[in-house]
Amino acid sequence: MGYMRLAACLSAASLAVAGPLAAQTAAPKTTRGTSVTQPTSPPVAEKRDHSYSHHGITIADPYAWLKDESYPDVDDADVLAHVKAENAWFEARMADHQPLVERLYEEMKARIKEDESTVPQKDGDWLYWSEFEQGKEYPLHYRKPAGGGAAQLMLDENELAEGLDYFRLGAFSVSKNGRYLAYSADTNGSERFTARIKDLQTGELLADEIPGTLSGLTWVMGDRGLVYGTANENWRVHDATLHVIGTPVAEDVELYRETEDDGFRVGTGLTAQEDWLIISTGDNETSEVRLVRADDPTGEQILVAPRRKGVEYDVDVRTRDGETTVYVHTNDDHVNFRLATAPLARPGEWTTLIEGSDEFYLDGFELFKDFYVTEGRLRGLDQIQLRSYADPNLVKPVAFTEASFSAGLSNNPEYDTDRLRVSYESMVTPDTVFDYHVATGELEQLKQQEIPSGYDAGAYKVERIEIAARDGTMVPVSVVSRADRPAGGPLHLYAYGAYGYAVPPGFSTSRLSLVDRGFAFAIAHIRGGDDLGRKWYLQGKLNERTNTFNDFVDVAEGLIERGYTARGRISASGGSAGGELMGVVVNTNPDLWGAVVAHVPFVDVLNTMLDKDLPLTPGEWPEWGNPLTSKQAFAYILSYSPYDQATEQDYPPMLVTAGLNDPRVTYWEPAKWVAKLREVKTDDNELLLKTNMGAGHGGKSGRFASLYEVAEEYAFILWQMGMTE
Repeated sequence: MGYMRLAACLSAASLAVAGPLAAQTAAPKTTRGTSVTQPTSPPVAEKRDHSYSHHGITIADPYAWLKDESYPDVDDADVLAHVKAENAWFEARMADHQPLVERLYEEMKARIKEDESTVPQKDGDWLYWSEFEQGKEYPLHYRKPAGGGAAQLMLDENELAEGLDYFRLGAFSVSKNGRYLAYSADTNGSERFTARIKDLQTGELLADEIPGTLSGLTWVMGDRGLVYGTANENWRVHDATLHVIGTPVAEDVELYRETEDDGFRVGTGLTAQEDWLIISTGDNETSEVRLVRADDPTGEQILVAPRRKGVEYDVDVRTRDGETTVYVHTNDDHVNFRLATAPLARPGEWTTLIEGSDEFYLDGFELFKDFYVTEGRLRGLDQIQLRSYADPNLVKPVAFTEASFSAGLSNNPEYDTDRLRVSYESMVTPDTVFDYHVATGELEQLKQQEIPSGYDAGAYKVERIEIAARDGTMVPVSVVSRADRPAGGPLHLYAYGAYGYAVPPGFSTSRLSLVDRGFAFAIAHIRGGDDLGRKWYLQGKLNERTNTFNDFVDVAEGLIERGYTARGRISASGGSAGGELMGVVVNTNPDLWGAVVAHVPFVDVLNTMLDKDLPLTPGEWPEWGNPLTSKQAFAYILSYSPYDQATEQDYPPMLVTAGLNDPRVTYWEPAKWVAKLREVKTDDNELLLKTNMGAGHGGKSGRFASLYEVAEEYAFILWQMGMTE
């Protein structure tokens, strides 16, 4: 799907939000109290004359100065002063509600097992797992011999994060022989990672250091080499480069460079049998793949099929009895994808193995020695299907009983296996790990997320309903609430609606802090995601983008009509492209919402899509349209861009977040939007902007600091909904 503007709030691994602090552990430090005197009124940004013209249309942009021209360095004194003034106003307005924030934070922590660990998974001669220790922000990564023996600490993220305001582990790759660990880390939220190599036999950190990566780390050449990609000045990976252990980075060999399309991004990986290196390039709608022997990565590359605009494909390779077959997952003749095969000698000659289907959305596959697995969605619900190499008509689904759930293959590193690691959860069932036994079809539960403060699934109910959008399209909605919740109470509505990302109806411990206070929590599976197949995604992009916004509004209206809630009793949230959604719906239907939270919102859409020098813009044109070359795209984006369409009217209470180092949605988008809203809005409702000064797109790092930000968000919602207790 390309390098998406997915906000971190969309989904998180269970460990990413796991674990309460011990009673003696202090809450995470915040910026509260940094102002000498608290402000008594919100900051008003200066208006400076600025305009631009395209296609004969001139747009005034008086807050353009909030974009620091030296970005990614942000050192303009006026810009920093304004951002800090907004933070001070946030602190001042939230000060009286700190007891509620702390109360929410403590109850969220109490639901999460602090000394959490993942289920060990076998890969070769070792069992691998990760775990948190009490009071620690970040996980520790372990292994032990599969045949028995002592545990070995491979990497302690807390040690790497010591003294840093931000830390994020990127790639994490153990060599096939088990000796080396390659990993990368981002220490400021800018998404520029530095890769290092650790000798797991000696514990020594090798001198090899690769700065500026933004990719996986793929072992090749019998574990003597690593393939990586670097972020250019615009955060685009255009290369696949080989580093040989112990050699200077300056001598690294470029295996491939994307030169034809500035919006394409390059990635690498290994085939299931780990004998071929896959080099892929593409954007949100077009892809191209090359294969080269993993033991000879500088050798001759095989182009699977040349790029064709609008055709996406990904591949894997299987060798059996001396015959090598390329498996191709592609949308070339059906919008919901098909699975095809081709001989390695003629990799572009694709023969259908599984035909595309209007009903079943085939979104991926994995090859194993004696069977292969297809994954997808049927009527919007996740499917895992085991299939036979010998008989393509033999399909063995992994069955689940709940009416709404999220399920999929977990980490399955071994090609020769008789069991599959499967993850499962629903809006009432905590994250559960199974081993699926291929021979018997048995699902063996290995672990279910523990909730130390107690949890009774029977106290809650989940519904999956459909609500008609204004064009007659039925939009699925997943709703969780307490079983004894009376009709008409408060409701929180969440959605994303872009890039073909389907928001899973999964479990959340923090969500219970709203649900236990009488909220229903609803996920609107609106167009723009691929919840109901690829067409569902296509009907929410480019010239059909406004379907996404209309679906969200129509779902809210439908929930009111069905008695779930009332007008003005709905809180809403979304992040990144979902933050754009929030920006649109507060412009078009401000009276629906009792409170709105927009995380790192993509709200200055027109300006961003006009700036080809911004990190993501060229790669985003297939998603949003190119207003530089198309007058129609310019006019269409202008018609909904939240910053441009902010107007003189009442707005609901709003909390907006940003990250100063965010390369995906740059900090000035929310800053400009809030500045304009302060100018035009005719109400006295709260409008707060909080900018993380040392973080990026996903907010603060660390499980406790990030959880505290959820508590702040929920405290704002409860405050504005009159439910502060």
